[in-house]
Amino acid sequence: MGNKNSKIDTAKIVTRCFAVRDFRAASAISAKGDDEDSDERELSGHAAVFDSVTSIGGWWNEIIARGAFDTCDFDDVLFFVNHMQNKIPLARSRRNNGNSTMQLSIDDVGLFMNARIDTTNNNEASALYSAINRGDISGMSFCFCVSDDSWTGLDTDTPTRTINAISKVFEVSAVNEPAYDLTDISARDKQALENAKQALENVRSQELENSKRAKEINMLKIKNKILGGI
Repeated sequence: MGNKNSKIDTAKIVTRCFAVRDFRAASAISAKGDDEDSDERELSGHAAVFDSVTSIGGWWNEIIARGAFDTCDFDDVLFFVNHMQNKIPLARSRRNNGNSTMQLSIDDVGLFMNARIDTTNNNEASALYSAINRGDISGMSFCFCVSDDSWTGLDTDTPTRTINAISKVFEVSAVNEPAYDLTDISARDKQALENAKQALENVRSQELENSKRAKEINMLKIKNKILGGI
């Protein structure tokens, strides 16, 4: 589990979207063993996919590594539509137990979710169930906090960021416009693009500083070796 005592840096909280090829809507089984008397319907699919390359605003490519969720905190995860966090969640996972209306699990593909939604008493749940069933909505997204990452190709136009560890997942959403194999940040979202650009510039600046320090240390070692030999 993640370190719950440490403060969460909101600058590190990010959202990623994926087109879910296995996003499904199905009837839930009632206590009677059939689905006719149940007010609930089930939605399932992968909110995150391992080893899939996603372009972040055209600034860098990003990959979620296998094992990234190994120490992740799933204590309280909400399920929304289009990240509308001001609305009542359609499902919720509390400590990821069997009594919750949403369960999360890690498999060979990535982060899998299964949610039970009330389509009888909740109009938004009913509309979402219909949209997924018709294929009008086929994307999922999740909001999370990165605790460890690594970069390659920082000297190229499009470097690659590998997310090695995710400390917490806050929410999962069904989304209208997924971005699997496309650009994760919409060109219309200027602030998100600026944030992506600044994040990359910060990483490149740090990498340059580290490189300069390494060269200085190496030169000192050479100098000491030469002086030591006199």
